[in-house]
This record gives sequence, C-alpha cells and structure tokens, in this order.
Amino acid sequence: MNSTEQFVRKYRYAFGEKAELPIVFYYGEEPAGSNAKTDGCFFKCIDTVRQGGAISLNAETIGCGGGRLYTGFAPMPDRVPSFVSEKERYKATPEDVIECVSKLDIRLTDKKYLNFIRIDRTESLDGIEGLLFFATPDVLSGLVAWTFFDNNADDAVSCIFGSGCSSVVAQAVRENRIKGRRTFIGMLDPSARPYIGAGELSFVIPAVRLSEMIETIDRCCLSGTHGWQKIRDRING
Repeated sequence: MNSTEQFVRKYRYAFGEKAELPIVFYYGEEPAGSNAKTDGCFFKCIDTVRQGGAISLNAETIGCGGGRLYTGFAPMPDRVPSFVSEKERYKATPEDVIECVSKLDIRLTDKKYLNFIRIDRTESLDGIEGLLFFATPDVLSGLVAWTFFDNNADDAVSCIFGSGCSSVVAQAVRENRIKGRRTFIGMLDPSARPYIGAGELSFVIPAVRLSEMIETIDRCCLSGTHGWQKIRDRING
C-alpha cells in the first residue's frame, strides 16, 4: 500500500491545510504510544492522538467491558446485553443487543496492542485496519462523495448504530476480513459523543477499501472541480 507521505499530500490537495488529518489504527505486538489505563470509554484519550501523540490499548488498559469486546480483546461480558438495553436503553431488549453483536462476528485478536496514531506520525499504511476521520459536515460531504465515486452500492457508506468503538474498530476489522467495500459513519453513540466535537462524526475507511480509494482521490470531484472548491474554501476559512 502507498506510503503515508503520499496519502497526506493527496489529502491536503483535496481538503486543504486546515482539514484535520486522519488517524491510523492497527494491531501490533509493540505499543506505539501511551498505554495508561482508561477509566470508561477509551475515546476519552483520543484527543492525545488528534494532537499528534499516540495511544496503545489492550485488555488490561481498556476500562470498559464493551470496549474490550469491540476491540477483540475479550468476549462479551454477561452483563452487557442487559446494561445496554435496560441501563443505557439503546436497544429494546437484551436479545436485540445479542443479535447486533452476533452480526459483527467479532473474533479475539492474537495481537497484544491496538494502536492509534495520526497518519503523519507513522511511515507506512501496511498492516493497518483502517483510517479514522473526525469530520465536520463539509469534510464528511467530501469523504462520502469520494467513496461513492467508484462504488454504486447502496451501502458503500454505511451508518450502523452501535458504540463508538464498534462503529470504528469492529466494523473495520470485519470488513477487512470479508474483503468488503463499505465505509462507516459513526460516533452516534451518546455515551461516546462527549469525547469529540459537537459538530463532528467519525468516518472510517477500512484498509481493504483504502487501497482502492487512494487511487481515485485524484480523479473524483475532490480534485479541482468548481463545486468542491467552494466547500474546500469554506473548510479552510
């Protein structure tokens, strides 16, 4: 796969200098950054990565049972179905929760760490699970247009309700495993939303799809069209 330097150059040309760079996430045997224990949702720590640092997660440091589940570090705790349905009230019944989780076909990772690092802080895209963008509506419009450029499938951009970690990590891991072509809008989970901006959603391009999209960014509307230029100008103030 292409180098991060090449991606950053293309992304800056398309979105401008003020558009926030995406985050690479991948499993590995070595930590890329801080491995401090997180109390509750690990997205509490994501601002460290957005500012140019790195975080490394594992079963010992993720303080949320759902977080350990959706990152593949542990099976689903017995209490999750009732907690999600009866405490958080995100699903009507515990059985609905079990059904949603089963559809993700989560498999335990054999790697020690899940690393998050901003794309300009690493050299290669080889071996990653995907790219994570925190996007305003204007940036999201560009990401969605780019995605649909060479994919007419109705689910080319999918919005599947779930925890922040499921919409970012679990969906990307599964898509890579089945060699799919979907991308994912996420961070609609009210429990995770306080840790990102009020005007942002997440957008994830799994690695299996990224290898195609890197080749189309120069050909789609993001490359100098009149319509996109007006939005690009607004993104960059």
